[in-house]
Amino acid sequence: MATLRIGCAGWSLPRAQWPQFPADGSHLERYAARFDTVEIDTSFHRPHQRATYERWADSTPARFRFAAKLPKTITHEQRLVGSMPAFDVFMSQVGGLGEKLGCLVVQLAPSHAFDPHVAGAFLQALRGRHAGAVALEPRHASWFEPPADELLARFQVARVLADPVLHAGGAAPGGWPDLIYLRLHGSPRTYWSPYDSSVLAQLGQRLRRAQADGISCWCIFDNTAGGEAIGNALALACDVHPERPTARP
Repeated sequence: MATLRIGCAGWSLPRAQWPQFPADGSHLERYAARFDTVEIDTSFHRPHQRATYERWADSTPARFRFAAKLPKTITHEQRLVGSMPAFDVFMSQVGGLGEKLGCLVVQLAPSHAFDPHVAGAFLQALRGRHAGAVALEPRHASWFEPPADELLARFQVARVLADPVLHAGGAAPGGWPDLIYLRLHGSPRTYWSPYDSSVLAQLGQRLRRAQADGISCWCIFDNTAGGEAIGNALALACDVHPERPTARP
């Protein structure tokens, strides 16, 4: 059954939103009382011990799933070349999430152009090690052409739909069609701007249609710099999941 998951990049809770969450518990435990997913962005910047991932998994309900961002060592320094040793180390760490590891996120540098040989070798090696969901966020225009989409689809990797949209082909998701992964960074001011209610309403309609068509969807708000992500994610989650409570004690 297709799933529709809504959450944020990180689980920090702005004080203004505290009444919407339980009063007790860690930030992650309180966050997980309202959302069913979170994207771990800190894994991009620094490694975490396996025990840390295990603790995070133990702090969340059975339904909860994590997306984990690949380290910048792999994506920005090695640029996907000869990166399997680093990938194996990362997977040994993030494996502490167990079945709660829901998706890997591969964000490329803006200057990283599509090279079918490099990308193909990386994805083939990745798929030899990991069969779960993978979403790739390219930021160079060359990735938004049919050859790149075809390669991603071959390895069942979704191309992230990121907002703000940087290239014409990025206005729709791409790659493997059975997974949609949205990363909403805030617009017009990246990482800061909130999304207004009309944009969220349109987004909710699109997500519900995709889920009805059998497509699993992840919608991650990354406009966290000013604390807007939590409010936007709550509003959207209440729209698409009206059967769930709108507040917790």
